[in-house]
Amino acid sequence: MAARPVSRMLERLVRSSVRGCSSGAPVTQPHPGEPSQPATEDLSRKRPFLKEHVAPFSTFLTDNFGRQHNYLRISLTEKCNLRCQYCMPEEGVPLTPKADLLTTEEILTLARLFVKEGVDKIRLTGGEPLIRPDVVDIVAQLHRLEGLKTIGITTNGINLARLLPVLQKAGLTAINISLDTLVPAKFEFIVRRKGFHKVMEGIHKAIELGYSPVKVNCVVMRGLNEDELLDFVTLTKGLPLDIRFIEYMPFDGNKWNFKKMVSYKEMLDTIRQQWPELEKLPEEECSTAKAFRIPGFLGQVSFITSMSEHFCGTCNRLRITADGNLKVCLFGNSEVSLRDHLRAGASEEELLKIIGAAVGRKKPRHAELFLLLQDSSPPASLSIFSRDPLHVQGLRPTVSFSSQMATFWKGRGIPQTPSWMGSGCPQRHYSSHADSDTNSKCLSPGSRVPAAHSGPWSTSDQLTHVDSEGQAAMVDVGGKPDTERVAVASAVVLLGPVAFKLVQQNQLKKGDALVVAQLAGIQAAKITSQLIPLCHHVALNHVQVQLELDSSRHAAVIQATCRARGPTGVEMEALTSAAVAALTLYDMCKAVSRDIVVEEVKLISKTGGQRGDFHRA
Repeated sequence: MAARPVSRMLERLVRSSVRGCSSGAPVTQPHPGEPSQPATEDLSRKRPFLKEHVAPFSTFLTDNFGRQHNYLRISLTEKCNLRCQYCMPEEGVPLTPKADLLTTEEILTLARLFVKEGVDKIRLTGGEPLIRPDVVDIVAQLHRLEGLKTIGITTNGINLARLLPVLQKAGLTAINISLDTLVPAKFEFIVRRKGFHKVMEGIHKAIELGYSPVKVNCVVMRGLNEDELLDFVTLTKGLPLDIRFIEYMPFDGNKWNFKKMVSYKEMLDTIRQQWPELEKLPEEECSTAKAFRIPGFLGQVSFITSMSEHFCGTCNRLRITADGNLKVCLFGNSEVSLRDHLRAGASEEELLKIIGAAVGRKKPRHAELFLLLQDSSPPASLSIFSRDPLHVQGLRPTVSFSSQMATFWKGRGIPQTPSWMGSGCPQRHYSSHADSDTNSKCLSPGSRVPAAHSGPWSTSDQLTHVDSEGQAAMVDVGGKPDTERVAVASAVVLLGPVAFKLVQQNQLKKGDALVVAQLAGIQAAKITSQLIPLCHHVALNHVQVQLELDSSRHAAVIQATCRARGPTGVEMEALTSAAVAALTLYDMCKAVSRDIVVEEVKLISKTGGQRGDFHRA
């Protein structure tokens, strides 16, 4: 990959001293000491000859459908310093013994072999590749491979700002950074670790060092971060970023279900409502991304449509896992151990036959994925909901993110804690609002449960979820009118003095317990129908979760408010929100004390509906 004049590369294609390659085509060797020719040499005379005589692509890397695999992804490690919820369980995954992982020399040996056969792009992945101690040396060694045009890396960004200057000097040419939210507290909730500001520093460092575009990968998950699409797009206005929205994909252990996926078309519709002038860019050959740009914006946005519009027909990727297995398809189960053959002393020719056989077995598309989609019984259209992008559910910062980011990028500093986290409150009080016109985010002494409308609270003398034969049944609400529904529920968590002090001072090893509990409560409200079997799905207009620390009882008092307009109430959403927030707080503190009590989970008030209102005395 060492820099060399274009004319010199062209001359090597037509020089008489050649070596044989696995495809049977001539590939020339450079002559030592040969002087370089100017890069501006006229190439038009040679192009017709090259089109007729250029070496054909390796037959070993060409599958039965004519796809030429010139892109190799190499996993440097299985380890990761984050625990993203869609990627792995909180406790991590069983790791392969070190002796079974590829050594640095084995990685470079395989890389040389693939590059010799026509691979011109290598991306280093993980786990998290930047936690491998010799990652800089590996990049430097790859940089010396003749014919390799691109060395990229996909990283979570935690260590990027520190390592990027030396990685760039070693030869790193492309960067993909994973970032699924622009809200620090939500980042901690998603990845189960701290580090948002380090990732932002890494993105800034990449821009500072001249990488353009800096690709930012965002996995979009319904109910978690789809409300941040517009905030991400806004970043491309003044920054050379390629924000890549990725459809949520199934992996072992990530509890994938179809309802979590936000399709490309739905995301595109949301963005176009805000920026109707959004224009599509020409697609690059073998690209997995559909790219768009807003006129006048410096950066662009892209969509990785693995689920709704697969790109198998142009797939040019092969993967080598950290333990040396060759995967020809990300979703396929078939793997071939190159490590075992390498350690058994296989020759280059034998390795190529093994690689060629694996590539030859590659399917026209990832069939397992489409079976999964069929089993999930999705609706006919992948655009499940038509959403107003300016009316989002769940947690939203009251201060516009773009203004925070402008301060961050301009001053090269760290953005201050957003107001919704309660930074201005003298005590640690947390609340969240979906409404854009809410100012205070602290649970103030003046807060009151919404006043009940007049009217008796009528109850039924029969269980409504049981039919005439005593079987469980869902209530038919199709004939009920849509009315404004509001419900408030509460819960109390008695923490004890030790856990209470740690929560109050935010000293728990797991992180900020109040913020995580708050986010869990919001999430729970939005998926209540998935947790309570006979509960109707309700499209919530507003979710608010408030937590207040009560030092007199060493307790956390939780209050959840849900609002919707529809034919059925939102009591269950409010109760589920309060209960899950309480259980989450328990989980965050259980390592400190097992003597924690969750109590007083109850409905405080309910308004709307035919049976009148309820307000607990």
